[in-house]
Amino acid sequence: MSAHRWDPDQYLGYADERGRPFVELLARVDADGPADVVDLGCGPGNLTALLAQRWPGAAVTGVDSSPEMVEAARGLGLDGVRFEVADLRDWLAGPTGRVDVLVSNATLQWVPGHLDLLPALVDAVRPGGRLAFQVPGNFDEPSHTIRTELAARAPYAEHTAGVAVPSSHDPVVYLDALSALGCEVDAWETTYLHVLRGDDPVFTWVTGTGARPTLQALPDDVRPAFEEELRGRLAEAYPVRGDGTVVLPFRRVFAVARTAA
Repeated sequence: MSAHRWDPDQYLGYADERGRPFVELLARVDADGPADVVDLGCGPGNLTALLAQRWPGAAVTGVDSSPEMVEAARGLGLDGVRFEVADLRDWLAGPTGRVDVLVSNATLQWVPGHLDLLPALVDAVRPGGRLAFQVPGNFDEPSHTIRTELAARAPYAEHTAGVAVPSSHDPVVYLDALSALGCEVDAWETTYLHVLRGDDPVFTWVTGTGARPTLQALPDDVRPAFEEELRGRLAEAYPVRGDGTVVLPFRRVFAVARTAA
C-alpha cells in the first residue's frame, strides 16, 4: 500500500465527486455520541473533517499509509482531530483499543485479500459499534481494463509486474462475510454518473488514483509513451459530449455493520 506515492493535490482535483460516496456512507451510520472515531485511509483529511463535524464530542483519528497525504491532512489544522502515518494492517495489529465507529473510504481495495481482514476490523469496534466502508466496484470498466491491457504489453510489462492493482467484491460478499461475524449488515451499491469537464478528464482522474502505481513503476523514458496511449484510448472510450462534458460511470460498493452488543 505504501510502495507508491500519492499526490494530495492531484487527488483533490475531483474532490466533490470523490467525496460524495463518503457522505452517503456516513449518512447510514446511525451512531449516537461515539467517544472514539477512526478513519482508516484518511487521505488528505478533507473527509475526515466531516466525521468531526458529525460527532463534535468524539476523539477523531485519521490513519493513512502515505506521508504526503497525512502531511496535507495535518495542514488543515482540524481541532480535535489527530492524524498518523500507518498501514491499516499495522494499525489493526497494534495495541490500539477498540473504537465506537471505524470508517474506511476507498481504501480496502488496495489491500490484497482484504476479506481476510474483516474479522480484525470487526474486532477493532466495540460491541454495538459501527464498521462502515466503501470501495470502488468498477474494475471491469474501460477506466481500469485499458490500463491493465497496456501494462501487460511490452515494453511495459517488465516494469509493471507485481504493481499494486485495486480490487473489490460485490455487496453480497461483504454482507455474507460480516453477517457470519455476528454483525447486523446494511450493504448496497450505487453507480454514479460523474459529469467531468476539462481536457482529458478521465485520464486526469485515473492518474490520480487507480493508474498511479502503474505509472510510477515505469521508467522516465518509457512512461510518456504509456501515458500517450492511455490518454488516447480513454478519450475514445469516454467521448466528449455535445456540451463539452465527459460522463464517467463509477460503481461503488458500501457496507455498514453493527457489531454484536
